Amino acid sequence: MLVPISWLKDYVDITLSVEELAERLTLAGLEVTGIRYIGIPQGEPPEGINLPPSDHLVWDRNRLVLGAIREVRAHPDADRLVLALVDYGDDELEQCVTGAPNLFPFKDQGPLDPPLLAPFAHEGAEVLDGHANDGSRMILKERKLRGIPNRSMVCSEKELGISNEHEGIMLLDWDEFGDMPPGTPLQDVLGDAVLDIDMLPNIARCYNIVGVAREVAALTGAELRLPPLDVVAEGPPIEGQVRIEIREPELNPRFTFALLRDIEIKESPGWMQRRLKLTGMRPINNIVDATNYVMLELGEPLHAFDYDVLRERAGGNPPTIITRLPEPGEHLVTLDGQDHTLDDFNILVADQQGALAFGGVMGGLESEIWDPSMEVLDATGVEVDEDGDKLPHGKAAARRVSTTNVLLEAASWNIVSTRRTMQSHKMNTEAGIRFSRGVHPAMAPRGVKRCIELMRQISGGTVAQGIIDNYALPAETVEVDLPVSEVDRLLGFEIPRDEIVRMLRALEFTVEEDGDRLHVTVPDHRLDIGTGLTGRSDLVEEIARVYGYDRVPITVIADELPPQWGNVALEREEHLRDALARAGLREIVTYRLTTPEREALLTPQGQSSDWPDVPYVELANPISADKTVMRHTLLASMLDIAAANARHTDRQMLFEIGHVYLPVDGARLPDEPARLGLLLTGPRGVPDWQDAGDTAIMNFFDLKGVIDTALRDLRVNGTISYQPVEHSSFHPGRVAELRINGRAVGVLGQVHPLVCEVFDLGLDLDRPVLAAEFDLDTLLADVQTLREIAPVPTQPAVYQDIALIVDDSIPAAEVEAVIVAAGGDLLEAARLFDVYRGDPIPAGKKSLAYALTYRLPDRTLTDKEVAKAHAKIAKAAQTRLQADLRG
Repeated sequence: MLVPISWLKDYVDITLSVEELAERLTLAGLEVTGIRYIGIPQGEPPEGINLPPSDHLVWDRNRLVLGAIREVRAHPDADRLVLALVDYGDDELEQCVTGAPNLFPFKDQGPLDPPLLAPFAHEGAEVLDGHANDGSRMILKERKLRGIPNRSMVCSEKELGISNEHEGIMLLDWDEFGDMPPGTPLQDVLGDAVLDIDMLPNIARCYNIVGVAREVAALTGAELRLPPLDVVAEGPPIEGQVRIEIREPELNPRFTFALLRDIEIKESPGWMQRRLKLTGMRPINNIVDATNYVMLELGEPLHAFDYDVLRERAGGNPPTIITRLPEPGEHLVTLDGQDHTLDDFNILVADQQGALAFGGVMGGLESEIWDPSMEVLDATGVEVDEDGDKLPHGKAAARRVSTTNVLLEAASWNIVSTRRTMQSHKMNTEAGIRFSRGVHPAMAPRGVKRCIELMRQISGGTVAQGIIDNYALPAETVEVDLPVSEVDRLLGFEIPRDEIVRMLRALEFTVEEDGDRLHVTVPDHRLDIGTGLTGRSDLVEEIARVYGYDRVPITVIADELPPQWGNVALEREEHLRDALARAGLREIVTYRLTTPEREALLTPQGQSSDWPDVPYVELANPISADKTVMRHTLLASMLDIAAANARHTDRQMLFEIGHVYLPVDGARLPDEPARLGLLLTGPRGVPDWQDAGDTAIMNFFDLKGVIDTALRDLRVNGTISYQPVEHSSFHPGRVAELRINGRAVGVLGQVHPLVCEVFDLGLDLDRPVLAAEFDLDTLLADVQTLREIAPVPTQPAVYQDIALIVDDSIPAAEVEAVIVAAGGDLLEAARLFDVYRGDPIPAGKKSLAYALTYRLPDRTLTDKEVAKAHAKIAKAAQTRLQADLRG
């Protein structure tokens, strides 16, 4: 928001320099992102603050002054030039040759009373070149213009660096500047600085000049002067001339009207236009400008309706204004000429004939304020705007006679509803920005009173007595009990009680003192202060902000620190990530959004799916056609990533930890279990200059090895087993189920070749794609938190091998379990080091060779003890597995 210092001073006295004020506001949360200087020099920045030097035009106090044009004469040799006789405070008038078109109406009228006030530049003054667009400057020197010597000039806004306006010289209002003597330095007349403040949503109350002035008053201790709300109302009472009906109080808590008759639409006064321009708004006419002015001043957006149009729509009767939601298929043409098809959530201002405006965002075209004298036609008779561009479709057709009676509206609108309307119709307006951040209903009657009186003063109209005020959903008064000791406790240092009270009252809080407690009533222009403990924290934040964060001393916390509790689930998840990364896998994060058709590709045609048979969570407003539902599995998105990566690399080792979304019958929200997905494909190793590496293609056992490594790293406590299963997305016979302590965790195996084909991963059975998907909570449920530490062995070990011939259907894990059980305390470890099939092993059999380690921690084993244990293992294998000992 742009805040002119000259406007700010109407409401608060400012003794700080512009730069010091910018720093104070920034430290208080109103970040000043830039300062625009108009004619005045840049000041010294506060200590420790670096401001970039400004290259703006500084007006010379002796050569750029206020001039009074006493007479305008015709140029003897040029029809497009005139001679302006200017009083600039010297004994004699200065003659300026100028072609300013706005002086021609005064030509040859003799002495002007009152004179025309305009900026005047002496010889030697530096000004901008009004005929250049690159910001170049020039120094005034004497030269002849069509035979008449000329050494000075009366200036346009562009030549002074105020704006790009160069159609004529800048004429100032006599009523505003008539008491200033000619020759007054122009810096003292029009010099200004404009603060560019980044208005974040949490300071929406400051999105107006008075709001910023209130902050300045609180920060500096100056008195705040609020604009008057008195109205000179001499017309008939407004009752019976219009009525209001609010059908959606939650969306439109309050609606007010004031009525102004017999106005004259014309240009706004110079002071109003100048302030609007400084804040970045284009003046339009006195009525529209008044609504914009009060919006900038008080923060309450307003809208002016042509009252006669409303009466005409009502058949000549007093209009009934209705705020409601749209009818099906209803349209609205807004002020910018755009035809909008309305959504069912758009709150409207309407009458009994249809929609008139978007509530809180933009008015409608049909009932706008209009003056035919401002209409512009091109050479073909087509209506155009001031820049010569054709007006939007439908706008010219809505033209009518000049507005003479104005119905002024000020209301309050729901924050969320305003945001949704702005987003759905791609409208970004000054009113919408304010209502979408929050404007208290109490501001509506203040805004309508202030604006209707301004309109009366600058349009000559008559105000109807009273206002129409429908307060359908009154806002509750917020009261907070604030112990002074709580302020000290939360801030960590002491602020004197009187200073706390002063700061709160400066921000217009009502404060009643009761011992250590302050009973604080929140002012009715604020929506950001909560109740209870939240309200206390909000008030302490306000106190700290106004006191100054830069003044907060360095202290040691006085309160006892709360006990620190770890997030066990998160710690285990991070431990799993680290374990998989150490195993060589890279983490990916994929979209949680997909389509049912994409996940259906995980099941080959003609087969039944083993994935959850539940509906999908559907998006009401999908961001794209391939992201319409929440996923049921990680596998589809991981295969998509693998297919994309396969164009660049032939080796992939990936994992993902993420949620899937499974609706639950009767529940409003779905279940969101966490899953772990793994994917391997390509060669086992990568060759380097020292080692050719293991370039064999990864298979099922590589995937199983990664899982075993991660489980060991996690120190999962209990029995881990792999059971053969069948699954629709995996190759038959090459898929298993991981079980921990008898609980199913998930499946792992080789992805079905037909699934690989539809995901563009090919049908090459010699380069399998290996994947797994596990339930994360079940996987991590038996993680052992404490690590068991064993001492370094001090006794020697005895190493022996054993080779057992077993049925091919018996898993190696089952054989190992028998060996470990039979070996007892003497057996320290058993490691499978060879698997053999073929001669002389009978068909349907396999040989499993294990390296066994025998050791006791306290003594050396004898050969007899080892032989006995070894024989016991062989006998247990023969008895329980029908194994034969291989010679």
